[in-house]
Amino acid sequence: MLAGKRILLIIGGGIAAFKTPDLIRRLKERGAEVTPVLTRAGAEFVTPLTLSAVAGQKVYTELFDLTDEAEMGHIELSRAADLVVVAPATADLMAKMAGGHANDLASTLLMATDKRVLIAPAMNVRMWDHAATRRNLATLMGDGILTVGPNEGDMACGEFGNGRMSEPLEIVTAIEMALADGPLKGRHIVVTSGPTHEPIDPVRYIANRSSGAQGTALARALSALGADVTFVTGPASVPPPGGVRVVRVDTAAQMLDAVQAALPADAAVFAAAVADWRMADAVHSKIKKDASGAPPTLAFAENPDILATVSGMGDGRPALVVGFAAETDDVIANATAKRARKGCDWIVANDVSEATGIMGGTENAVTIITEGGADAWPRMTKDEVARKLAARIAEALGGAA
Repeated sequence: MLAGKRILLIIGGGIAAFKTPDLIRRLKERGAEVTPVLTRAGAEFVTPLTLSAVAGQKVYTELFDLTDEAEMGHIELSRAADLVVVAPATADLMAKMAGGHANDLASTLLMATDKRVLIAPAMNVRMWDHAATRRNLATLMGDGILTVGPNEGDMACGEFGNGRMSEPLEIVTAIEMALADGPLKGRHIVVTSGPTHEPIDPVRYIANRSSGAQGTALARALSALGADVTFVTGPASVPPPGGVRVVRVDTAAQMLDAVQAALPADAAVFAAAVADWRMADAVHSKIKKDASGAPPTLAFAENPDILATVSGMGDGRPALVVGFAAETDDVIANATAKRARKGCDWIVANDVSEATGIMGGTENAVTIITEGGADAWPRMTKDEVARKLAARIAEALGGAA
């Protein structure tokens, strides 16, 4: 899949830079050509000689290098690649990208490129959780920057948490997704996934058992067919796939806002298990027991109906809108009624009663309900369901194009 592809690899200044020679080797094994760009901070962790030896290419380091500018100017360097990858993407590099700075070779290349950009963040957990980093990440994703990771684990600083750069093979997979050619190339698809959390008070919330596994598998399968995927996910237990645009939300209202911000799209697939209700007035202090011991009275309000809202759009409605129906009784009848009520094109129905083990499990058994009827699929892994559904979406969009 990567044979003949040209990767411009920008290496930031973090301890995770030690993984980049292995990343280059893995990419070259798959036929890619890798041109390294090493920041001054990155050179504190890995040398130009090492990178050049592994890549078999010149390593670029300086913006104002007359020899480099004569051989290949930074504008041409930024556009000769098929994909620009930043690994590790430090907090500083992410801030420069979000702010549009161009004061060194790496940031200038990122400003000058007309190609897609994939970042692999890596930093201390406190830096990753910092409000400034979260703002910068949101800006970058809004600009169409793709992300992979970071992972959770032990860090070189001795702390534990999110911030570890994804492993080389994970980054390779994300690169393959970003460069995928297939029947969905040039198509933009929005996928929602995971549960939503509706706050009751600062420590309690309404949720469900959705793991996000099916939505994640579907986003991965659509990306593998070449789609540009915007993945809007609630607080799922399954990490999002690499190589797609990830938007993280907590509540149904936030998910609706994120979906609307992601439009227009060729298709929208609503695999998230969105809570039907929220607290009418979530309180800002923990609800305490009173002397009577009686439980508190909770007043509920209906959440926005994301599927019906998008299905009912006039101008700007995706050509294909797909909903999911997780049912425990009368699955086909309830899902068929839901399709008519919501106004979507397809409903993917499944039985999530406790005996099936589907909710939070690795397998699924779905029935695709369309205007033409119901198509029951045998039980299979969620990855297999995702690949089969992605192929069907590709076929439908091919007819609508």
